[in-house]
Amino acid sequence: MNFGIIGSGMIAKFHAKAIEAMEGSKLHSVYSRNSTSSQELATEFNCTGYNEIDAFLADPELEIVTIATPSGAHLEPAVAAAKAGKHVICEKPLEITTERVDQMAAAGKENGVTISGIFNRRFNPGLVSLKKAVDQGRFGQISLADAYIKWYRDQDYYDSGQWRGTWKLDGGGALMNQSIHAIDQLIYVAGPVKSVTASTATLAHERIEVEDTAVAILEFESGARGVIQGSTACWSKDGHSAEVQICGSEGSVFLADDKFRVWEFKEETPEDDLIRSELMLKPGTKGIGANDPSAIDFSGHQLNFEDVVNAIQENRAPLVDASEARKAVALINAIYESAKNGSKRILL
Repeated sequence: MNFGIIGSGMIAKFHAKAIEAMEGSKLHSVYSRNSTSSQELATEFNCTGYNEIDAFLADPELEIVTIATPSGAHLEPAVAAAKAGKHVICEKPLEITTERVDQMAAAGKENGVTISGIFNRRFNPGLVSLKKAVDQGRFGQISLADAYIKWYRDQDYYDSGQWRGTWKLDGGGALMNQSIHAIDQLIYVAGPVKSVTASTATLAHERIEVEDTAVAILEFESGARGVIQGSTACWSKDGHSAEVQICGSEGSVFLADDKFRVWEFKEETPEDDLIRSELMLKPGTKGIGANDPSAIDFSGHQLNFEDVVNAIQENRAPLVDASEARKAVALINAIYESAKNGSKRILL
């Protein structure tokens, strides 16, 4: 299928590499308001560059658009693409509020196109194995379900773009931008959250409106309790892995990025030996993207994109459709509201 990219910079180039690696698909065109940026990307990946969005979307050969603009600038290009009859794959978060996510989803439904988010960590083998274990009931009653994202971004990171660290375009800080992948993983495997009580702070950065440190206490609809800790103020030489930890009456699993630090069940299966031989965390492993976002591999994006292509061809919903992508945004919005008001927030 023919892909087009809306956006520029590191993330747009990341999308381009993922598309380039896909069998049966190609990068057909790119659009950026900055003609220099669009032409540079078009030249590098041998495709057509546009700096007028109407001309970009009018191309009848264009089938799928990926969006790599700042987080709070996803809605408008997504709606425009949907109205032009193009399927949409949008970077995380799908948008910065549930209201804006819902507008995107409605545009997709009205125009008969797919609106999909990017949660590439859902496709790593570790998360797939963890989700399977939960679905099989191997944990018994889940008691604790936690996410820990203790990352680091220096001040230069926030100063590198006027949109970074703003409520309007970043939509939040350490939670909405960096921690959202692990938060999505947590609720994907542990289920819906019933209520949250949270506290946020800006402790180690200047000239930003949003949090660089947050803690939330969760009550899941299953009865399990949990904690989310997210920060971009945790310096480490190699970077800490983002961890999702699930514990229950019959087992405990700690997923560190895409490998397991703990995989233990009261009732063993033959598959456990295979997981422990192939998917356990090796000593000295660096956190993926913990200190350097450019170090993240595009293979997860490729799998995410391929799932959307397959879903379109099979006339089904992709794994990360708009309703799935909405869940992490809803939880993060609730965390921010709880922290602002100093009270428990009940999720609807």
